[in-house]
Formats: sequence, structure tokens, C-alpha cells
Amino acid sequence: MNIQTILANLKIEQLNAMQQVAIDTYREGCDLILLSPTGSGKTLAYLLPLVSSLKSEVEGVQAVILVPSRELALQIEQVFKSMNTGFTIMSCYGGRPAMDEHRTMKGIRPSVIVGTPGRMNDHLEKLNFDATVVNLLVIDEFDKCLEFGFQEEMAAVIGKLPNLRRRFLLSATDTEEIPRFTGLNRTIKLNFLNPDGGVSERLRLYKVISPVKDKLETLYRLLCCLGNQSTLVFCNHRESVERVGNYLHSMKVYCETFHGGMEQDDRERALYKFRNGSCHIFISTDLAARGLDIPDIKNVIHYHLPVAEDGFVHRNGRTARWEANGSAYVILYAEEQLPSYIKEDPEEYILPAITPKPVQPDFVTLYIGKGKKDKINKIDIVGFLSKKGNLGKEDIGRVDVKDHYAFAAVLRSKYKQVLKLVQNEKIRGVKALIELAK
Repeated sequence: MNIQTILANLKIEQLNAMQQVAIDTYREGCDLILLSPTGSGKTLAYLLPLVSSLKSEVEGVQAVILVPSRELALQIEQVFKSMNTGFTIMSCYGGRPAMDEHRTMKGIRPSVIVGTPGRMNDHLEKLNFDATVVNLLVIDEFDKCLEFGFQEEMAAVIGKLPNLRRRFLLSATDTEEIPRFTGLNRTIKLNFLNPDGGVSERLRLYKVISPVKDKLETLYRLLCCLGNQSTLVFCNHRESVERVGNYLHSMKVYCETFHGGMEQDDRERALYKFRNGSCHIFISTDLAARGLDIPDIKNVIHYHLPVAEDGFVHRNGRTARWEANGSAYVILYAEEQLPSYIKEDPEEYILPAITPKPVQPDFVTLYIGKGKKDKINKIDIVGFLSKKGNLGKEDIGRVDVKDHYAFAAVLRSKYKQVLKLVQNEKIRGVKALIELAK
């Protein structure tokens, strides 16, 4: 399958310069290190060469992709499936039984496996797939994997792949020294990072002064001013995420929270609502600073500033992506000093004396208690909501179908009507629980 066909499947007109260089360089046969900012399209930069190296006549797993988080694994799996290459992929990660994953492996016989280092080790130790067939290793967010302390797990994975011919490492920051366990050989480094590590020219940086040390009220007023713009709020600790989320809920501001201490299903649900427009305010730790595909984020708010500059850069990299413009806001207590890594004093954003009331998102998310394993697909759900729920195309947003359930975004003004109309209806002859997603 040629690249143009894949791009057409992904509804992408053309590759950017970084992606094109990565593909051309891969053809030279060397190991690659690709350094490129968050949001620049690194996933496609390695998936396209990866697909070109897969052979249809070979049975078994030909490529392994290591990632630091479950969310990134699922995201890559989705992109690969959308490419419609004819090859199969599966994700593996902690938090669910490894035995279930093994059954899936035996059933779909993937050519590519993407997963976290710990879970990948589990499968390799149990000989759940033939490691001798694997010839390509990709480590996405390599710097984040090191930061999370996955050195030993990654080294163990690589040690169990005896016939690796190519390695492809991707990172949003430059690493002084690549650990020896990677086994890189004849390596080409492609550096697309901003040489001064600065903020994108399309990003406007503001400071917002809080008159008191507790910044909650200032954050609330700022969010009210930003209205229904997609906004990502960063806190340094999960306890702070919860505190901010609880306060905003008490002030009738609809938001979702996201951190590593949450159950994976809850994290997935929160992320889905933010992506589909049924939530426009997302409170998170640095877990959301990289790797996650969250399109069209208009604003980043630093409720707490990160300790180091690279954290600041990665956070800001969530907005002003591709050709879009975006804004970043630093909330400072009046007596608080800017860290040294912010070289210029940002313009002050003056909050009005009277702030607008909080704005509700245009969409809400419906939970549908049936999915792929019940022979229900996206077209079935859209058709059902249109015919039985009396919705037009413009009333339905993003629809995502999982194995045993699905989510659908519908206009807030119409969801009560929909729930009433579909109460006793069936999707493709199957009765399903349909309710507002919690």
C-alpha cells in the first residue's frame, strides 16, 4: 500500500517536512533518533516507515512499539487501524488481565504490538508471541520512558528480541546520552526541535495575577472569561487536580480531572469527553503534557508552574499546534516570582471586575452499553440516534465504539429528548442501556 492511499484513509492531504525527512531517512537502512516537539506528528513519522517494512507473507509479530502510558498505546493503535493497511495491531498494558490480551493475540495474530514496557515483558516471558520474528523496535516518548524509570523493563524487552534489525527512537527533548541497552547501531539523529527551546511564535504567553496565595478564585474568573474555548489546566500534584476540580464543580463549572491515581476507565472517559467537545475544561497533572492526542486545544493554564523548563515547553506544546494559534496563562500570586526559564516578563492579562457566568459545553456524552463484540458499529449508532432519537447529522458529534460499550456526543439541548425517545428501543435488535455518561 502506498503512502498516498494511507494519507487518504487518514484524511490527510500531505506530510509535513519532518515526516517526509523521517521517511526518506528511514530508507537509508540506519537506526533513527527523531527529536521533534509535541504535536508535530511523530506518530505518523514512524508508522509510515513501519508499515513499509511489514511483509504480508511473514506470520507473527514483526514490530514492537514501546510507550510510557496506556493512553498513548491506545492512541497509536487507533491511528494504525485508521490507516487501513490490511495488517493487524493490538495494544497491551497493565490494569487488565494479561490472559485476556493473550487470547486476543491468538485470535487476531497481530503484525504489530504496541504497549508499555512492563506488560510487554510479561508477554515475552510467557512466550505469548514469537520474539524471533520481531525485526523492528520503536520507542515512542523515549525521554518520558526514561523519566518514568522504565530503563530496566526496556532493557529486558530488548534483551528478549534476538533478531532486531532496526531501532527507531522518538523524543520531544534531546537526551545527552542514549543508554547502551538500546543497542543503537549506525544511528542517524534528526533534530527538529526549536534551537532556543522557546515558545512557538503562534503562542501568546500571559501572566494572571492572583491577589491571594490560594489561586482558586483567580482560576475560576479566568475560565469564565475564556468561555467555551478548549482549555487544559495543569497542576503539579494529583491532590491539587482533585482540589481544583472539586472547587470548580462547586462553582457550577463543568470540568473533567485526569491524573495517574485514577482508575483507567475513569481516565479514558474523562479524556473522551474532552476530545468530543462535551467538556471544554480539563484539569490534569503532567500526564497530559505529552503523548495524548487532544486536538484543537485553545488555551493552556499553568495553575502551578513546572520545576523545569522542558515541562513548561511540553505543556505549552499542547496548544498552537500545526498552524493554529493558542494562548498560555501563568497564574501567579502577587508576591510570587517567575522562574528563571521564563526569560521575558509576559504580558499581564487583566481580569474584568465583573466576570461572565460559566458556560456549559454544547455537547454531552451518552453511554451506550453495547459495542464491537455485540456486533454494533459507529454507523449503527449514528443511524439509531437519527431514526429513533430524532437527531439530525449536526446534532451528533464524535462516536467511539469499544468492545463492550460506546460513547456518543449529542447536542446538550437535545439529549433529554433523545433519552426519552430511545428508552425502549433496540440497536440492531439488541437492547442496550443508554444513559448520560458519568
